[in-house]
Amino acid sequence: MMTLRTALKCSVLLLGLAPLPAAAGLVYVTNAAGDSVHVIDSATNKVVQNFPMLGAHGVAFSPDKTKVYISNEHDASLDVFDQKTAKRLKQIKLSNRPNNIAVAKDGRIVVAIARGDGALDIVDPVKMEVAKTIPTKGRLHNCYTSADGLNAFCGSVQTGMFTMFDLKTQTIAWEHKFDKGVRPMTVEHNANGSPKRIYVQLASWDGYAVLDVATRKEVARVKLPLTKAGVDMDPGREDAPSHGIGVSPDGTQLWVTSIPQNAVFVYNTSDLKLTDTVMLPDLQIPGRRLGGSVANWVTFTSDGQIYISNSGLKSVTAIDMKTKKIKAVVPVGEVPKRIGTLASN
Repeated sequence: MMTLRTALKCSVLLLGLAPLPAAAGLVYVTNAAGDSVHVIDSATNKVVQNFPMLGAHGVAFSPDKTKVYISNEHDASLDVFDQKTAKRLKQIKLSNRPNNIAVAKDGRIVVAIARGDGALDIVDPVKMEVAKTIPTKGRLHNCYTSADGLNAFCGSVQTGMFTMFDLKTQTIAWEHKFDKGVRPMTVEHNANGSPKRIYVQLASWDGYAVLDVATRKEVARVKLPLTKAGVDMDPGREDAPSHGIGVSPDGTQLWVTSIPQNAVFVYNTSDLKLTDTVMLPDLQIPGRRLGGSVANWVTFTSDGQIYISNSGLKSVTAIDMKTKKIKAVVPVGEVPKRIGTLASN
């Protein structure tokens, strides 16, 4: 007789190998303390695929949408998967242990190296090997690319250094030193796809800074409002109170998560005025203070939803961007953090 444990293992395997249905967008969630990457169909807000993997950190996709790239902290590698079957095709050895990743317009993968002295690894998607390692001033936490494909930009929690890279020459273009460590970021683009402003979350700051690309200067710093949520903040969370941020696909809104406020805040990018506050799910234990959802990363889908990883609740919150109402709370794995969307078009 098949045991419950065996049945669950078989169901996970089948879920990982089953062909994916058509979807408005597929949301990939890496589980920081788990052994898998979950995939949510934005049309149904159900998990439809599972990538078995230990040490998953960042996730990104090839421009043709056939490959899924996942940075592997456990093996210090970039793992390449077939998008449809979840089969691992290649494990690319990196210069050191990675954090987050991004993919440039031409398909090159940029990888934040978070150990040693710090560096940016640039991976050739055809040869599937590291083509260039650029040393940086401090270990890198997160990396992003501009829509025009000309730049990558990364930040260091260790040194507070923001670094803009020229992807044509594969060199450092310029740097900006913050007074606090650099955590998640998001970019607002000009009409031609070049970066206009970078919104930067900082260590020990419940809010964000605004870095103007043209002047290369910080032009604003915004503190998030208090919601009096009463979340119990342990010392480990105090260094990263605000750890998820994203500019909406149409460029008009900035969504910013807060762990101590247990909320996501919506700002107009035109004037940085707060327009909405959406409270997130709670973790309530009798006799203890509110645990909160421990809101982290955000990602958007083309059907008008934003997804937020709830690291404290083993779930992802799906919010309708128009109504600002929660549509679903989707169970995933242990400590979900990094999150990304594979668009359907």
